[in-house]
Amino acid sequence: MKENANLLFVFLFKTPIEGSGYSLAWYILFVFIIAGALLFFAANFAGITSFIERRIAARIQTRVGPNVVGPQGILQWVADGIKLLLKEDLIPDRADQFLFRVAPYFVFSGLFAAFVALPFGYGIVAADLNVGVYYIFAITSLVVVGIIMGGWSSNSKWALFGALRSAAQIISYEIPTALSLIPVIMLTGSLSTQDIIKAQGGLPWDWFVFHSPFTFVCFVVFFISALAEGNRIPFDLPEAESELVSGYNTEYSGFRFLVFPMAEWANLWVIAAMVSLTYLGGWQVPFVSIETLSGSLVLIFLSVAVFVIKTSIVVFIVMQLRWTLPRVRVDQMTQLCWTYLVPFCLVAIVGTMIWMLIFPWETRVALLLRLMMFGIGFAFCFFYVRRIRFNYFNDKTAYENLKKKSPWYPIWRLP
Repeated sequence: MKENANLLFVFLFKTPIEGSGYSLAWYILFVFIIAGALLFFAANFAGITSFIERRIAARIQTRVGPNVVGPQGILQWVADGIKLLLKEDLIPDRADQFLFRVAPYFVFSGLFAAFVALPFGYGIVAADLNVGVYYIFAITSLVVVGIIMGGWSSNSKWALFGALRSAAQIISYEIPTALSLIPVIMLTGSLSTQDIIKAQGGLPWDWFVFHSPFTFVCFVVFFISALAEGNRIPFDLPEAESELVSGYNTEYSGFRFLVFPMAEWANLWVIAAMVSLTYLGGWQVPFVSIETLSGSLVLIFLSVAVFVIKTSIVVFIVMQLRWTLPRVRVDQMTQLCWTYLVPFCLVAIVGTMIWMLIFPWETRVALLLRLMMFGIGFAFCFFYVRRIRFNYFNDKTAYENLKKKSPWYPIWRLP
């Protein structure tokens, strides 16, 4: 971050910062600039994602989503935010007022601080920490603290049930989440998010997800565990509106209520970015080496586009799963974690170590095996897309038979 601050100072004022006498003030200002930019991105991403998810839900359920406020309803999230800001901030009479007030900010702070170590492209990261992955795991633990704090301080049984479920779920799934990244750390030899991406390649068979069957298993485990930590369906047990009214945030209103779903939608980027950088090559551009990438501003922006595309695809899949799968029971949630995911991770860790000894990354045999793994993954993706297309045309035909007219939205555009 210090190097970037120096470069920006030279670009703006045409003089090195060392002899200016304003180095300390400039570094402090630069930190606030980066924090403001990250907060702006997180808040706007959460809002826009809320709109896109509602449109995707409408498409999956063959109905019309929000389409009134703004062109195609694009400003619906702005209207919802203004409405909640204008709502009265109510606090239950017997609630612990201090904890009730600060709990939402613990939740959002834990997620917002994770953006500090997440890269957006080559060299574009707020802080390239040498313990970046460890930092992200540690700082996001504040989320469960805020949820438990909000549920307990509300003095409501529904909120308390949601908070206890959150404690059981998020803390439990932190274990398979961490274990599933150990093979990535072994292959990289570093906890830095940038180093993990640099250890991979731009082509799909050079991604860690296709390194071996064991890393593929860890990829699936990490994805499932990240969904559970993010309280996403099928693991939205802390909220469970059909059982707990709204779960841990039942007693909240106004802006403090807004913070909880805003943090959930911002967390989608954290989940997808972690999946992308650890297993899907991150910002690596196909057929472009790191040396070539570092010397071209155009290629650096291209790396940002690659990372955003990969992350957006993962976000779309997470949204689609929310409106496709049913919610699991509490006992099923815990059984999945401790009976299946944790043992699978432990076996995969040992298997990855053996695989690294037998098939080093540079050998032709290892490349052939990665190509075979990529072929299997490509076949799965092809089947996945084909199934979506099949379901779409089935729904289209059913709609036409029922309404005697074609759906009003074309296939290439959301409703």
